[in-house]
Amino acid sequence: MLLDIAAIILLLLGIAHSYLGEKYILVRLFKRTNIPHIYGSDDFTKNTLRFAWHITTFAWFGIAILLAFENQPSNLLLYTTSIVFLVSGLVSVYFSKGKHFSWVCFLAISLLTFFSTT
Repeated sequence: MLLDIAAIILLLLGIAHSYLGEKYILVRLFKRTNIPHIYGSDDFTKNTLRFAWHITTFAWFGIAILLAFENQPSNLLLYTTSIVFLVSGLVSVYFSKGKHFSWVCFLAISLLTFFSTT
């Protein structure tokens, strides 16, 4: 049950990350004229930023699938997931001074996976 909740948080977080990032960050960033030109234009830079942004969502979806559908996830998987999201939450709260609420989701995922270990 705890892992299902963590998986749902990850899915919702990924959807929000891709949608809001595209709408409020990437589109606005790409309107700028001073984006570095690599390989002759700014297209490579924009495409790299876009795929790097959205690949995070795919990674979170993959973790959600592992948490939700693995019959008995190993403690290694659960502790690693817990530590990764604990560090992500701490980094998020520190650098955003608590204004970026991803830290709440990250810490919830960390706790849910930690308390799911056997």
